[in-house]
Amino acid sequence: MTTGPAPTPTRLRSARLAIAAVFCVHGAVTGSFATRIPWIQEHAGLGAGTLGLALAFPALGAALAMPLAGRISHRFGTRTALRGLLVLWTASLVLPGLAPGLPALCGALFVYGATSGMSDVAMNALGVETEDRLGRSIMSSLHGMWSVGALIGSAAGTVAAHAGTDARLHHLLAALALTAAGLVAVHGVLDPGGDAQAEAPPHFTLPPKSALLIGAVGFCAVFAEGADLDWSAVYLRDVLHTDAGLAAACTTAFALTMAVARLCGDRVVDRFGPVRTVRAGGVLATAGGLSVVAVRHPAGALAGFALIGLGIAVVVPLAFAAAARSGPAPAQAIAGVATITYTSGLIAPSAIGAVADATSLVVSFGLVTLLAFGLVAGAAVLRRGPAGEGGRGPAAQDEPAATRP
Repeated sequence: MTTGPAPTPTRLRSARLAIAAVFCVHGAVTGSFATRIPWIQEHAGLGAGTLGLALAFPALGAALAMPLAGRISHRFGTRTALRGLLVLWTASLVLPGLAPGLPALCGALFVYGATSGMSDVAMNALGVETEDRLGRSIMSSLHGMWSVGALIGSAAGTVAAHAGTDARLHHLLAALALTAAGLVAVHGVLDPGGDAQAEAPPHFTLPPKSALLIGAVGFCAVFAEGADLDWSAVYLRDVLHTDAGLAAACTTAFALTMAVARLCGDRVVDRFGPVRTVRAGGVLATAGGLSVVAVRHPAGALAGFALIGLGIAVVVPLAFAAAARSGPAPAQAIAGVATITYTSGLIAPSAIGAVADATSLVVSFGLVTLLAFGLVAGAAVLRRGPAGEGGRGPAAQDEPAATRP
């Protein structure tokens, strides 16, 4: 991706802020949508079962569309592709509220997910490019900014819902504001150019082999994240018999733990390297899972869920960074890893429910604990590839930034 003269330090700092703003805008769209799901459900006249069916379509659209992102980035350039895809993503926010019934809502959410996934691939590719130019880790904090954006979007959506604002009006105003913010932000990101002699990627391709093992590590983390976000409150209520307020607070605390850990994670990655960071995170997440299933007390469960969030927080950003450096086609590799992780997020809630129906929620979180240990076993695949051996990243393997020449 990198061509042309190296940008100045001032330009790099500006580009880092710009790509962070892009991540924030992307997250704000998600937060804006999530808070108005009850309104959309009522407007479309859906029950719980049909709503659950509709909510599978964003992940389906993302999984099918993300492999196209590499071709789009090659055709138009990554920054130009990001500009167009981000506008499509912010504009798609208005579609679900317009759907009069289930078929239209499924189609709207498919488009919503497809544009989300493709813009996700493009912004992560530019995030890795900026990280490489800076020579230090920034991917964790970029994903932390996505979480900040989701919190901002959710807060605005909560205010709109409390005021009884029609979600169609709310989403139209949010889409206009976020589109404007996104266009300003994209204007400041790096324009890495491209290799005119490089062969264009296929229009649609399965994840490359280099992405499969990296994606498996991301799969473990996203499975744990999806399980905890959707089922931690249920676990406290049904297994530990807590009140609804404490159960809901558990989910909020888990999300905040992940956001804070991502914002602070780059210093840890620079100090210890991605492999040791993910291994240590896997140990924390495994300990958290053991606390959830073994300590039958709300305090033990709350501590366990917090440790899981802390342990898995930086895994997906590091997986995207490792994918981008795993071969000559960063967007294609990121798309492959993103497809695997989105699939994990799609199946995790239903898998936890199926295991719980067959056995118990305690056994379900035993599965989460086992997958958390997979981070310890698989962390080595996130090792930074040495220059000249197929990697795109720094010459260091997994050395802390302070020890690199």
